[in-house]
Amino acid sequence: MTILDEIVANKRIEIEDSKKKVSMSQLKESIFFHRKKNSLSESIRKTKGNGIIAEFKRKSPSKGMFGEHFDVEKTTTGYTKGGAAGISVLTDYNYFGGTKEDLISARKNNPFTPLLRKDFMIDEYQLYEAKAWGADVILLIAAQLNSEEILNLSKKAHELDLEVLLEVHDEEEIAKSPFDYIDIVGVNNRNLKNFAENNVNASLRLIELLPKDIIKISESCISQPETVKQLKKVGYEGFLMGENFMKTVDPSKALADFVEQINED
Repeated sequence: MTILDEIVANKRIEIEDSKKKVSMSQLKESIFFHRKKNSLSESIRKTKGNGIIAEFKRKSPSKGMFGEHFDVEKTTTGYTKGGAAGISVLTDYNYFGGTKEDLISARKNNPFTPLLRKDFMIDEYQLYEAKAWGADVILLIAAQLNSEEILNLSKKAHELDLEVLLEVHDEEEIAKSPFDYIDIVGVNNRNLKNFAENNVNASLRLIELLPKDIIKISESCISQPETVKQLKKVGYEGFLMGENFMKTVDPSKALADFVEQINED
């Protein structure tokens, strides 16, 4: 069993428990449920060309705890002020230390910034959760879903006025994925089956196989402005970055400095 298999197995148990505690009808009563979304795809193309999606997360399976002392309100508002095109908020607790409260706090304090609910989405119920907690975008990971699941979940997300980021890792995942309701396609440079790799080779290798008419982003293993510039040249418009900022003393300042370096040219 891979780490991803383990995470998904635990997620199924977690979802069933959540359904018993909070119904879909109750989720629809959230103050955020009927709000108009902030479009991440539009923001990526408008935000001074840097396209940074800055991530708030407390830990990862490969790196352990590194952001437990950071305040979600301070960090995410700093990301907004620093020029992020959007903010990704981890809501998985068991493996990443995230909670729904992190996403709700980010929403309340960044009303006009596109927010991505970063989690392992396998059930329609999670889409309703995302909407209720203030997300604008949901993540679908091709490595853990079949073609029918990708299609059904992405279609339902659009019905709920949520954008969809589809994450792929290799040629096989691209080939099996229906892109009918996908707004953004991202290449994760880190292999989720073993959380290995520390380069952007996957993004460089797969760029020509991605749909031409969908916004393309590169995810993970990005730490230098020069890497962003390299990826922009081959066709990527957005860059999802978390650990590079969260491991610093001041994540929002780290983002602002990074954006400034990107825009120097």
